[in-house]
Amino acid sequence: MLIFCVLMVFIVACEGKSPSTQGKSVPPPLPKVIMEKEKVEREEPLPAEVRIKLKKDGKENYSWELSGSDVDQILKVNEKLRKQLAGEQPR
Repeated sequence: MLIFCVLMVFIVACEGKSPSTQGKSVPPPLPKVIMEKEKVEREEPLPAEVRIKLKKDGKENYSWELSGSDVDQILKVNEKLRKQLAGEQPR
């Protein structure tokens, strides 16, 4: 019975804090550091240059020649000219 009591005291003593953490203080957790990349504003490039050669015949009709390096931009300018000139009524 004496051995049983000694074992119980030993088991209860071991269930406490481990010797490695008893005398040492736990350092506070390090703050989280979040690194963000600097946002760089990108400027949109200027649209491609489109040259317009406007022609007018003797009957007050207009036509044009378009030239440039960007086909999509040329088509946009062509459509814009069609809409603007189609809205005008001859005098």
